[in-house]
Parts: sequence; C-alpha cells; structure tokens
Amino acid sequence: MPNRSTVTEFVLRGFSDIRELQVLHFVVFLVLYLATFMGNLLIIIAIVCDQRLHTPLYFFLGNLSLLDLGSISVTVPKSMVNSLLNSRLISYPACVAQVFLFVVFISTDLALLTVMAYDRYVAICLPLHYERVMNKGACVQMAASSWITSIVYSVLHTGNTFRLPFCQSNVIDQFFCEIPQLLKLACSDSYLSEVALLACSVILGLTCFAFIIVSYVHIFKAVLRIPSEQGRHKAFSTCLPHLTVVSLLLFTGVFVYLKPTSSSASNLDLVVGVLYAVVPPMMNPVIYSLRNKEIKTALKKLTGWRLFSKN
Repeated sequence: MPNRSTVTEFVLRGFSDIRELQVLHFVVFLVLYLATFMGNLLIIIAIVCDQRLHTPLYFFLGNLSLLDLGSISVTVPKSMVNSLLNSRLISYPACVAQVFLFVVFISTDLALLTVMAYDRYVAICLPLHYERVMNKGACVQMAASSWITSIVYSVLHTGNTFRLPFCQSNVIDQFFCEIPQLLKLACSDSYLSEVALLACSVILGLTCFAFIIVSYVHIFKAVLRIPSEQGRHKAFSTCLPHLTVVSLLLFTGVFVYLKPTSSSASNLDLVVGVLYAVVPPMMNPVIYSLRNKEIKTALKKLTGWRLFSKN
C-alpha cells in the first residue's frame, strides 16, 4: 500500500504558464463574467419592476436568471483571481463548496426548464385552465421543489465524491473543481462512484428531456390547429427561446458526461469546461431578450437603450 497523505488543497489547471496569457485570460473572463452578470441582472430587475411580467413564465425565467448568476459566480471569479495572482491553489473546503453549489445550480436549472415546458404546455394546450393550474401557489411550489430536490441531489453527489480518499495527486485537470476530474484523483477504486455519477446524471437528464419532448409534441400539435398565422407565430415565439436554452444546456451536458475521460491533461477538458460552465449562463439572457417582445419592451423601459427597440 502506498503512503497516504491527507489532501488539504487542490491545484487547478491554468490556461497558460505565460504571464501575458494569464492576464489575457483574466481580461477575457472578466468581460464574459460582467456581460453575463449584467444581462441576467437586467432581466431579473425588469421582471420585478414591470407588472406585466408578473406571470408564471417570467417568474420561472427570473429564477433561471438567478441560477445563471449563481453558476457562473461559483467557477469564473476563482479562476480569474488565480490567473491574476499567478496561483492555481484552491482549499479543500472551497473545492467542496464549489462542487456542491455548481451541481445545485445546474440541476435546478434543468428542473426549472422542465417546469417551464409544462407551463408552455398548459398555456397553449389548456388555455382555459391556465390561471387555475398555474396559480401563484403552484408556481412557488414547483420552483421550491426544484430547488429542494437539486440541493438533496447535490448533497448526495458531493458526499459520494469527497468520501473518497485523495492520495494519487491533488492536481485537477480543469479550471474549477469538477466531479469527474476529482474521481480520477481517488486512490481507492472509484468505479462504482463513476457509474453512480453517470447513471444518476443520465437518468436525470433523460427524464427531464423526455418530459420536455412530450410536452412540445402536444404543443406543436395544438399550435398547428390554430387557424390564424399570427396566432401560430405568437405561440411559437414564446416557445423558441425556451427550446434554444434547453438544447444548449442538454447538448453541453451530454458532451461533458459522455466524453471519454483521459488520464492525462487535455486542452479539450478546458474547452469543455468553458462550454458548459460559461457559455449557457452568458447566452440565456441574450436568447430571451432577443426573441421575446415583452422582455425587450421591459428592458427598453428600464435602460432606455435603443438596442431593444422594436425593429
């Protein structure tokens, strides 16, 4: 048996060892972070301040923007600070917190997107029952259930990961603490943990994806029965941003968890990390603001920017 030492900190992988490139990484991540932060914050403020947006759809969208703020704030600032200070260290408790919070935000994001698909189904297929089914109490319960379920899910995953002893190395081949990369560092056999992680993630993703697909099959059938072209266009316009966001999250998640893991460091791991940890939170407010007239009107009133004026 090799000597085992207790890991008190981890070493995150940097994007470069060259000082100029480290500064460039800091600047690029700072711009992306500020753009994401401001975009999601503007949507939250617009929804809170505009009485016309106090509907179930925008209540869930506000939660979604809050989750995007949380998920990118968990990973990107630490990487920026490390690049600025020419450091790659993260303490053991900070790594645990990063894993826990990131899983909470991502899984809640997926759960809320599934709830939003149900909301669109009721609005388009059962319009006469919409106010009764999607009342304020029901919306709060669905949002709270998404948060609570994701917290429990994250506790199980985080506990299952950090119960393993880490003695092979403390170098994580990613710019933030990520469960698949942490499992590679375990000195005990992590096969069952990896199988459990993959199985739970795939089951969660496929269940939500199947529910969303079934909902949209019924939605498209109902939309095609709308006699007026204007009515069909309006119905599709409320669904297209949601479908785009769902596709972006699921495709990046599938790519992450089904990508073969390598024992050596790979630039592909960093690219994939940016793809699913940075891109979705940054793109979601853009997708919703550009494709939603109500959001554009609210943002125009809020900021006065001509960017959101009607074409």
